[in-house]
Amino acid sequence: MTYPIWLPVLLGFLTAVGPVSTDMYLPAFPAIEAALGGQAGTAQATLAAWFAGLAVGQITQGTLSDRFGRRWPLVIGTAVFTLASVGCALAPDLATLSAWRLVAALGGSASMVIPRAIVRDLADGHAAARLMSRLMLVMGAAPILAPSLGGLVLAFAGWQAIFWICAGYGALCCLLVALLLPDTLAANRRVRLGPGGMLRRYGAILRERGFLTHSLAGGFATFGMFAYLGGSPGVFEGIYRFEPAAYGALFGACAIGLIACSQINPMLVRRFGGGRVLRGGVRLMLVSNSALLAVAVMRPAQWWLVAAPIFVTMSGNGLVMPNSTVGALSGHAAHAGSASALMGTLQFVLGAISGLLVGIASDGTARPMAALMFIGALGAVIGDAGRPRRA
Repeated sequence: MTYPIWLPVLLGFLTAVGPVSTDMYLPAFPAIEAALGGQAGTAQATLAAWFAGLAVGQITQGTLSDRFGRRWPLVIGTAVFTLASVGCALAPDLATLSAWRLVAALGGSASMVIPRAIVRDLADGHAAARLMSRLMLVMGAAPILAPSLGGLVLAFAGWQAIFWICAGYGALCCLLVALLLPDTLAANRRVRLGPGGMLRRYGAILRERGFLTHSLAGGFATFGMFAYLGGSPGVFEGIYRFEPAAYGALFGACAIGLIACSQINPMLVRRFGGGRVLRGGVRLMLVSNSALLAVAVMRPAQWWLVAAPIFVTMSGNGLVMPNSTVGALSGHAAHAGSASALMGTLQFVLGAISGLLVGIASDGTARPMAALMFIGALGAVIGDAGRPRRA
């Protein structure tokens, strides 16, 4: 199927709702805790609420997009995200902020699950890997810019301004979808399922070995990434006394590694196959996270000893995420929305658990973050070991 040359840019812009809404407010954790009366580490509950909302939201958004097409669920989802972000900006306490973050995630999940289904509507195999990598190029700009922008906003305004920016981003996404996005799921391919039919469909997808193992590889990589998202503000701003702008710059450097690897991914897939590239990516992450855990146990005074293995891990994600997604969805063209939703739900259930654990285990060192990132890499390697060896 042919598609406009600008469509990957639009899909990447939509998918970036997640990184923008996650990463931009990470430097504001200390300010949020101070303003809303929370103890150190309590702002991570809002991050866990966001991840939990994404997990729940994605399982419904995929089915809705298989039934009603890709376009209108995206319009409604981005509108809900916009209104909930306004609620976050006006929240008077951490409990209310967490509740609005949950609602924002329920709406924003449409922008994360449906673009993956659109990619599967348009392409498979190497073509899908190339298109997914283009999405990651656009989406990857968000982690580079968002923390730096968040730190810049905090220098001139309160933490609430970050959520007003999120609301504006959501409104722009809603407008672009309404005006520009073509629906890639034809009316004759849409499926109406009741609750029982949905459960049977999800059960059938979960029984497919290729879907389950690729999803576990990507899901545990996400577990490790969210341990980094939740733990890194406390490590670099708390232990190593980074200013928000410096933390944003470090965060952006790690995102550059992810983008660079995602852009060489199509070339590697063409030469070695998606399966072998995925295998190399998860093993690279296991090595780098083993080094990170060893360094964290020693509690070094030099921040770069912690940052270096994190950079390698984030770079490895640029190989793992596109290939695990393509591998999971490859056999599910007839119900790409449901398969994408199930994969996303698995990823963000693991992400919510990781975000919660990194807050609970916080001890003023980098060890909890490093241990959880190591567990994520180990789980990704185990998931990869179980998948069918087609490549």
